Order: sequence, then structure tokens, then C-alpha cells
Amino acid sequence: MVEGKKILLGICGSIAAYKSILLTRLLIKGGAEVKVLMTPSAKDFVTPLSISTISKNEVLSDLFLNDTWTNHVQLGRWADVMLIAPLSCNTLAKMAGGICDNLLLATYLSATCPVVVAPAMDEDMWLHPATKANIAKLQTFGNRVIPVEKGELASGLYGEGRMAEPEQIISFLEMNFFFSEELKGKKALVTAGPTHEPFDPVRYIGNQSTGKMGVAIARELSQRGAIVELVLGPTSIEINDPRIHITRVQSAEEMYTACLELFPSTHIAVMSAAVADYKPVSFSSEKIKKKSETFTLELSRTKDILQALGDRKKAGQILVGFALENRDEVAYARKKLQSKNADMIVMNSLNDAGAGFGFDTNQVTIFEKEGTEIPYPQKSKQQVARDIVDRIIKLL
Repeated sequence: MVEGKKILLGICGSIAAYKSILLTRLLIKGGAEVKVLMTPSAKDFVTPLSISTISKNEVLSDLFLNDTWTNHVQLGRWADVMLIAPLSCNTLAKMAGGICDNLLLATYLSATCPVVVAPAMDEDMWLHPATKANIAKLQTFGNRVIPVEKGELASGLYGEGRMAEPEQIISFLEMNFFFSEELKGKKALVTAGPTHEPFDPVRYIGNQSTGKMGVAIARELSQRGAIVELVLGPTSIEINDPRIHITRVQSAEEMYTACLELFPSTHIAVMSAAVADYKPVSFSSEKIKKKSETFTLELSRTKDILQALGDRKKAGQILVGFALENRDEVAYARKKLQSKNADMIVMNSLNDAGAGFGFDTNQVTIFEKEGTEIPYPQKSKQQVARDIVDRIIKLL
């Protein structure tokens, strides 16, 4: 948790600097105290006024301002962590070479706190040998590097070099520096992502789940001290947390088998995966050719993982299920809570904009066995994960 922590945020000249506004807001909302340093070129991308308004602190960028020397040594000693996000290719090179020509670099070179950087640049810059050498050099200094993401870049190309999203940056800080022990000694089972039910070597029945919500819950449980077993369906999300053990599966049957094997030794189970309700009855070992205007596929029900765990649940185990509905949402969620022997159902509605599959946000209502019903406003999925884990801890 970042609550009560002192974060010194450095912003460099990069198109990704717009993310620093949301990053600052999330840090402040999480209870952190944030002071911000900007390189001169960063002010071409975001205004100091915007950042200072959100951080509630003056933004600093000059070593000398109004005949006053800005104490970069004091700043580097004040912070629990110095975070540079975005880190531009130019500032990276200066940090690697020990160049000190602005306040951010002077503070970096005198900082006694841990330093974390979140690079942001175009793919060709990111893959250049000079950049790779500079990143490696920073790491030899003891600095931590948040991995870049793959996606659409400012150049219009698609590739590596995107700065990590603000929620992921905060998760990195929490996981590596502000680790909680609320769930120390507890083991958690989480399912995430879709399942794919194949009917020939190249085709399958599936859904649009990305796994973002389940992975966010796994990360949150890990950050609270739990040992996490994540049963992950087919998804492109990368997870770099040594406390999360991943079992990758494709089908509902594989997920069912993995969950039944892991569940007896867990204290918490969160079934957030979007498991296919039906699977093809038969599988063709060869690709099915297009022969007619219509094609009939016979389906059979998949095994109900939540029900199976509810039937096997012992005293002291907490079982959480999800309900994604588009009509009679509350009635279905309450019915599921009772019929599956769950302790909590997290309900979200397809009727809420920005909730459900594919979004970075979600809007949920939590139903608990004792009758508690808690609606939440729309939040980032990482913040929703915090709300869910908060309730799990209360139930424990």
C-alpha cells in the first residue's frame, strides 16, 4: 500500500508524460505524499499547474529559482522512493553517464532512497544497443526498471516501448517496496482469463475476457502477503511477481482439474475467470472444411468450477465468485451466492459503460453471505481488486 509513503516523481519530456497526471492522482488517492520534479522539456507535454494542482505541492524544475537554491540533496533524502515516469531516452543516457544538467538529474545523483524508472520511447529507440546498454548500466547501480509494454506508439507503429500503465507502476511499487503482511501465511487460488474450447486444430469457442480483473486480484492478494496460485486461461498479460505461481490452461476441463487439485490447500479462492459454459461434443483432428452454407456444432455443458469448490469448501475457507449479467443482475447474483455455497459474489453488469471485458475499468457490487450488499462506483480494475481483497480480509 502507498498510504503514508513519500513519493518523489520525476517527469521527463515524452508523449507518455500525459500518464503522469493519472499516476499522480492515483498516488494521492492511495494516501501517498507526492512531490514532483520535471525536466525543462517535460513542460512541453504537461503543465506544472496541472501536476501541482493534483499533487498539492509545487512542481520543481529549476536548480535556481528566484535567487533561491533548490535543495536537491534534501529531496533525495525526503522520499521513500524516487520514481521517474516517464523516463525518456535522453534522460536515461544522462543518468547512465552521470550527467547533471537539471534538477531531476541532480536529485537522482544525490538520492539515498531507492530509484525506480518507467521507460517510454519508440520501439527502434528502445531496441537500440545504446539504450539496452544504458538500461543495464542503471540496473548495475541498483536502480529498478519497470518493464515497458507492447502496444500503439506515438509514431503510429505498434511495438515495444510503451510506458507501463499507472496502475501497473503503483503495483510495482507496492510489490517491491511497500509490501503488506495482512495475508501473510495465507494461500490464495485465483482463476483469470477466458477458456478456449476447440472443435478442430485451429478453431475454438471462447469469449472476450482479457484476464485483467483476475490478474489484478492475484497481484493485490500477493501485495497483501498471500502466496497466490493463479490458474490462467489464454491471455497475453505478462506477470512478473515471484510470489504468484502460474498454471496456464486452455480449456474449462483443464481449469477444473487444476482448481480441484489446488483448492484443498488454499484459504481463499477467487473464481474470476470467464469459463465457457459449453464445449463442442466432438473434436476433428483435421481442419473442418467449408462445404455448405450452414454448419451445426453440437455442444455439451462444461463442469461448474465454482459449484464444485462450493461443494468441497471446508470451514475457514473463503470462496468468491463472479457474476457478469445484463438483466435481473441483483436477483441472479443473490441466487448464485446461495446455490454455489459462496461467501461472496462480485457482480458487474454489461449495461454499465466501461465495465466488463476488455476495459481497464470496472463497476461492481459485492454481495456477501450474511446479506451485505455494497455497490461501488466505476474504478480502475486494480482499485476494484483492492476493494474485493479488503472485503475478503474482513470475512477472514
